[in-house]
Amino acid sequence: MWNARIVPIRSMCEAVEEVKKINVHSAAVELLAVKALHLCVRLEHVTPFAANILKQEMLGKGGDAAVSKGVADFKDEYSDVLLMGTAAQFRRLLVKLEMQQGSLAEIGREVGAVLTHALTREPRTFHCRGYDLPLGQKTYVMGILNVTPDSFSDGGSYADADEAVDRACQMIKDGADIIDIGGESSRPGYAPVPAEEEAARVLPVIRRLKASVSVPVSIDTMKAAVARQALEAGADIVNDIWGFQRDPDMARTAAAYDAGAVLMHNQDGTAYRDFMGDMLTFLRESIRLAKNAGLPDANLSVDPGIGFGKDLAQNIESMRRLPELQALGYPVLLGTSRKSLIGKTLDLPADERVEGTAATVAFGIERGVDFVRVHDVKEMARVCKMTDALVRTPEEIHG
Repeated sequence: MWNARIVPIRSMCEAVEEVKKINVHSAAVELLAVKALHLCVRLEHVTPFAANILKQEMLGKGGDAAVSKGVADFKDEYSDVLLMGTAAQFRRLLVKLEMQQGSLAEIGREVGAVLTHALTREPRTFHCRGYDLPLGQKTYVMGILNVTPDSFSDGGSYADADEAVDRACQMIKDGADIIDIGGESSRPGYAPVPAEEEAARVLPVIRRLKASVSVPVSIDTMKAAVARQALEAGADIVNDIWGFQRDPDMARTAAAYDAGAVLMHNQDGTAYRDFMGDMLTFLRESIRLAKNAGLPDANLSVDPGIGFGKDLAQNIESMRRLPELQALGYPVLLGTSRKSLIGKTLDLPADERVEGTAATVAFGIERGVDFVRVHDVKEMARVCKMTDALVRTPEEIHG
């Protein structure tokens, strides 16, 4: 019998692998793969004229577009648009849009950039000073080292520099690829710490750690003054919970040291006009600030900011919609470890959230994240290794 079944294809790599299994001619693999991958691209604030053109063009190529009901008779001033089609149909749309002028040409360039991020299979790396981490082959584990008295999970555990360095070395043995050092708690209701005190907490640990290990070290801070001193002491990455938007000197500081950057989404309160749209707008502004300061694309990564400016339902929605961050074209870091998302879902205290963290880590990897920031390194490194074996194609894993 024919054994018919539906084959889920969610990436260009998967499309190529499925086409290859049919034993087609090598020259036809790429041509067929772009027809096997179906994509949906959402646009915001499109004029009725442009929305009508986009719908007709997609229909003419075998795809479709969802537009507001007020577009046809021009009753709506603007409409969001959901373009739907195969990668091949989108490519033909872009050829047509390249011949247009004004907003249609601009839409074509933005859609083209998004498709490039979604479809490219070129090797990429994340650069942070002296390190270049290949992307796509594995999930990198960032071990959390809080040298604070009041962090929500491990506050006070590693306030002594010797204990902190010992803990970092143990995390590296357990599978940490990066150590993230923080000197100020960012838990709800945290007490702000002066830059001098924060620096005094983290600098001795960074100096000792850089003298004894050979993995990248990240400084978790929203203050440029602390970041500058940490980078001078040898840190390689700036992990900013406000995505360079709270301290105007942060982007220039990171660029001056060729540091890697983690740009996290954050906001005061949980009110949104369009949840993922607002998140992407924020992160695009963070990216603009970083690039204007001189940081190259290879140095940038983004973080959806689980637990920051979001309630439980929004945190869960962030997890479900992680693939939308790929439109930005940068590696994604996910930080869910022991957070309230897990505590509220399972009704468990912070020290009993290992299984919940493991579920979010595995789910995040399946949804395309490249880095996970965790407390329980040994357990999560194993989760990453197993999930990578299930999710990543052999071509990705072995390069």
